[in-house]
Amino acid sequence: MDMLERIGEVALAFPEAERVDVEAWGDHPTFRVRGKNFVFASGDGLHLSVKLDKEEAAAVVATDDRVEPGSYGLGRHGWIGITLPDREPTDDEWQELVEWIETSYRLVAPKTLVRQLDERGS
Repeated sequence: MDMLERIGEVALAFPEAERVDVEAWGDHPTFRVRGKNFVFASGDGLHLSVKLDKEEAAAVVATDDRVEPGSYGLGRHGWIGITLPDREPTDDEWQELVEWIETSYRLVAPKTLVRQLDERGS
């Protein structure tokens, strides 16, 4: 399974999540909930953007050389860009990525869907 498939498997497990490939961006995939993006990805899945709490985003950017503030001014709203290594991520790297994707979903999704996620025990 390639990185984009793995990322999609995580993102699409959340309530009402869907994948939308954006033609204007070269068919790059996004993962959305009720029309709001919670993951932007490159076609190979080696670069993605997620939303974190602003303080967490600042801390991650300051301490992780794979991470930079989100482009197009999104960084000031907590979005980060992550460049993954061109290799299989370690278990710790993968777990961190899964946590960031879930955090992004939770920040973007309506509260009713977050409650559903909590009720099923994410």
